[in-house]
Amino acid sequence: MPLNAMDAHYRSFSRLVVPELVKQGIAVLGMKSMANGVILKSKTISAIECLHYALNLPTSVVITGIDSMEILDQACEAARTFRPMGEAEVSALLAKTARAAAAGEFEPFKTSSIFDATAQNPEWLGEEPQRIQNLMP
Repeated sequence: MPLNAMDAHYRSFSRLVVPELVKQGIAVLGMKSMANGVILKSKTISAIECLHYALNLPTSVVITGIDSMEILDQACEAARTFRPMGEAEVSALLAKTARAAAAGEFEPFKTSSIFDATAQNPEWLGEEPQRIQNLMP
């Protein structure tokens, strides 16, 4: 699920879903730590900070896209320099993103259908079964 420093402020998976998963012993797979790079366009947080925030959550794994050696080096640097953050450090990081995150603008996967392949290709759904069609006037 999307877990990033903007998520904490808007329709938050980290606050609404992760605690329940942990309670039930279900593995948490974190992704979209930079929201496909969109969060970095807010100029409120660095890529390393994004990765450190996601790594600090109770995840089983943080999945990050790697499309170049530069991005691989960045991910390795984040892993190498990561240290668990205390509550004050997390609060400070979230304070940096609070204003930009308030309306979900930097998490378009939550606020638009741009990343929804099915919305972009409704034919994938096929026709409704005849029994459903018969229910409609």
